[in-house]
Amino acid sequence: MLDQPTHTRAGEELDSIKLQDYLRDKVPGFAQEISIKQFPGGYSNLTYSIQAGNHEYVLRRPPFGANIKSAHDMEREFTVLTKLQEAGFSKVPDAVHLCLDESVMGVKFYLMTLVKGVILRNRLPKDISISEKTFKSLSKATIDQLAQLHQIDTHSSGLDALGKPNGYVQRQVEGWIKRYSNSQTDDITSMNEVAAWMQKNIPASSRTSFIHNDFKYDNLVLNPNDLTDIIAILDWEMATVGDPLMDLGTTLAYWAEASDPDALKPFNLTWMPGNFTRKEVVEYYQQQSGTLIDNIVFYYAFGAFKVGVICQQIYYRYKQGLTKDPRFASLIYVIKACGENARRAIERNTI
Repeated sequence: MLDQPTHTRAGEELDSIKLQDYLRDKVPGFAQEISIKQFPGGYSNLTYSIQAGNHEYVLRRPPFGANIKSAHDMEREFTVLTKLQEAGFSKVPDAVHLCLDESVMGVKFYLMTLVKGVILRNRLPKDISISEKTFKSLSKATIDQLAQLHQIDTHSSGLDALGKPNGYVQRQVEGWIKRYSNSQTDDITSMNEVAAWMQKNIPASSRTSFIHNDFKYDNLVLNPNDLTDIIAILDWEMATVGDPLMDLGTTLAYWAEASDPDALKPFNLTWMPGNFTRKEVVEYYQQQSGTLIDNIVFYYAFGAFKVGVICQQIYYRYKQGLTKDPRFASLIYVIKACGENARRAIERNTI
């Protein structure tokens, strides 16, 4: 029922001896024998369960073969967790230790506390059924948390130092188009058309908030006794300060509906009966945040394009032989589906 670590994937093993030697005098439990297992899921930063004596930790490190430094900045992610807690946002794991010494693992990494609970990935966990009523309540709780995150005072919390909100939307559009160009492997007409449309339709920013940028069900840890209770939010690697509607757009891109291509459904169980539709997500977010949204198609199209580019970057590494994970072979279908969904939304002027 709980999200369990499994055996470590080939080529992604950690050197337990070097890790233990480094942490022995720094973190409780590492004076004793440690065991390491890898968490399933995830296509970006790698996540491991560390059992050290009576203590349980989670280790985060960049993927092997990655050369996308801004997206795998462990020091920054550690700082995000620390500052969010200082700001009173409790739905994050405790940040335990940051290692800047790359001689230990070849990269920077950090430890955080293990938060035990249910994580909804590409299928329902074994022995769990979720009613339509529960899914509806979970939809509400998810958007409540997103709206609450967007209401944090970024200045008093010091979170504003982690981003550059001025010109954020334009930089994001240009940046993700450049990332796509740099990692492109196939000529996908819809992705090219969406890129061109976005450049001509950049809206003025609505306001500035701290944003997660990867907010979806499989980054939420749920209370096993109440699946509508979100006890932690994970994967803050792309969090920053910027337009909250860009964050909402990414959430919408992951928010698959029953009629969406099957390639998009492994990311989120939102396509199952009872969940909000994308339009209902927007309506509820407007209600909870007090924000009137009149150009949601742009933000959704951007989100879909961005998700496509994230998959494209991983697929590029796979095609280059930098990662052997067989899951990555099918990402080309996800990229195409993202492009088609974005183009369809633009053509119909609706999400």
